Amino acid sequence: MIESDRLVSPRLAGDEDAAERTIRPRTLGEYVGQAPVREQMDIFIRAARERGEALDHVLIFGPPGLG
Repeated sequence: MIESDRLVSPRLAGDEDAAERTIRPRTLGEYVGQAPVREQMDIFIRAARERGEALDHVLIFGPPGLG
């Protein structure tokens, strides 16, 4: 199969890249809703930064439809 014939690619098309940048939050402050989750994530991230370590694995869960 020729690469240009593929319908699915791991690379974003030009217009997809622009859309991804506009809809994906870059900071916790840009997330809408779920204030308790944002507050806890902020604590986790700040603590990891102060330790100079990577953030541990985090599992975020909640009612269906919030993902």
